[in-house]
Amino acid sequence: MQSKGVSQEALLNNTGIGLATIDDADAFLPVSQIVKMLENAQWLATDERAGFQFGQKLDLIAHGLFGYVLLSRESNAKLVEMVVQHLRVCLPLIDMECTVTGTQAKIRLKDNWNTGTARPFLTKVYLGSIYSIASQVSHAASFEFDYDSALGEADWQALAPDSSWQFNGQHNQITLSLVGRKPQDDNTRVAYSLAREKHIENDGESAVADDAECGSPESREIAAQAREQILKQPGKATLERTAKQLGMSSRYLRQHLAAAGTSFRKMRQDIRHSYADLYLIDTPLSLMDIALKLGFSDQASFTKAYRSWTGNTPGDVRRRGRDATARDEAE
Repeated sequence: MQSKGVSQEALLNNTGIGLATIDDADAFLPVSQIVKMLENAQWLATDERAGFQFGQKLDLIAHGLFGYVLLSRESNAKLVEMVVQHLRVCLPLIDMECTVTGTQAKIRLKDNWNTGTARPFLTKVYLGSIYSIASQVSHAASFEFDYDSALGEADWQALAPDSSWQFNGQHNQITLSLVGRKPQDDNTRVAYSLAREKHIENDGESAVADDAECGSPESREIAAQAREQILKQPGKATLERTAKQLGMSSRYLRQHLAAAGTSFRKMRQDIRHSYADLYLIDTPLSLMDIALKLGFSDQASFTKAYRSWTGNTPGDVRRRGRDATARDEAE
């Protein structure tokens, strides 16, 4: 917003957020304050494309080594699924639903926090970021918004070549073509050189797949819904909170998870383990940041839990990953 001529003071007006908070990388903000700041941004922006342009800044580099490793996916569909999984954790204000059919992937946004008048700005941020990453391999994108725009389609296409734009639609979503792959440019080749070819298996997904053979269809469905809730915020999910989100009692949820051959503790542990591996190997996040993202009170608690899962410390895993990368680059 400062690049658009809007000062920090104006952006933070009536939000309750002080300049000192913005400068504190470890500060936490309630959603209500973030929404107010986004409302200010939307009101103060002279260009309604500002939200999308900011989202585009959340590109491969902004997402760290995770962004680079996305490019090593052999399957475009798998890449899109990984983009959605990553953003649901890193940017939890809006949830996403990914549907892959044939040669297309559709990512639809869901405003779980009821962001009100800030929603148009926020949806542009999300779709701009998704496009910035996925456009590395997708030939074309189609955008749909459930609100109006005063600009013409050509104005929006200037931000995203080979794209189509629809406003006053039914949803906020992006549809990506999964046919073939775009030729790699120099930047993409550099990205490939920075990320080793990995085949990361999602332990949590495997666990649910195994559990699918157990219990009634209702129990399996409830287990799948519970896992979806944990995936949204693995650091904050509790049995009580998840049960409330699903509109049932904790006891009822526990019974159905048991019938499906799993438990809330095991499900949450599998998901946290998967994300821990992802963050340790494919991102530059500090161990303390990873611990907080996964809901641990401090780094020591995270280290103790990770050792119990794998027999190794997070530091050992990260060092081995860096050593392997160095050897590959040397070769």
